[in-house]
Amino acid sequence: MNARLEWRVATLAGIRTETATARTLLLDVPGWPGHVPGQHVDVRLTDEDGYSTQRSYSLAAPADGDRVELTVQRVNNGEVSEYLTDTFAVGDPVELRGPVGGWFVWHPSRTAPALLVAGGSGIVPLMAMVRSRRDARSRAPFRLIHSVRSPSDQFYASELRRAARDDGGLDIATLFTRSAPAGSVRTPGRIGPADLELYGWPPQFEPTCFVCGPTGFVEKVANTLVGLGHDPRRIRTERFGPTGD
Repeated sequence: MNARLEWRVATLAGIRTETATARTLLLDVPGWPGHVPGQHVDVRLTDEDGYSTQRSYSLAAPADGDRVELTVQRVNNGEVSEYLTDTFAVGDPVELRGPVGGWFVWHPSRTAPALLVAGGSGIVPLMAMVRSRRDARSRAPFRLIHSVRSPSDQFYASELRRAARDDGGLDIATLFTRSAPAGSVRTPGRIGPADLELYGWPPQFEPTCFVCGPTGFVEKVANTLVGLGHDPRRIRTERFGPTGD
């Protein structure tokens, strides 16, 4: 078996709370081969009676030795997510395999504009790209659009505010679908063509577009981008099931 896809035993080294239902897991994975922003891993849980189940989670940060970060959103009745967000404690082991994926990735060597569009927890792999750009001191122009239900559902809120202030060439727009903070000029609602035109790149700039979120969200955004004139070959998508916003 390819060593990059072997199951490895990771140990939980730390936890960061992101929202009431999501937390970032800091995992130490001996022998981790490294990864590229946008890739994901498989996480496997095995019960004492031998029953096992696994789920895929995006990597939330660029490669850092044997340290891996995952941000997990709890899903009601989710076998893996409920354990990882409610029970998994510092010092506990978990099996992890990866990195997986080679299409939905961004390399710090790229200089072309990038448009990142996230629905809910779909921001996780895009955050790895934002962080990688910062660490590499890249000047690639980035625009991030994050669609969330309400202010309390924002992932990485404080870090993104600092990034918008300090990371030159990075523009961030947060769109609220159900309730917006006081003073917002945009009425809460789902993302639409006007939002992508206002906060995204014009198609003539030829940006690489990364869209991540629930299936319906991803399909709508990708189709809207094509309708606005973006080249379908430059639109890369990553989607998950119907549990997100």
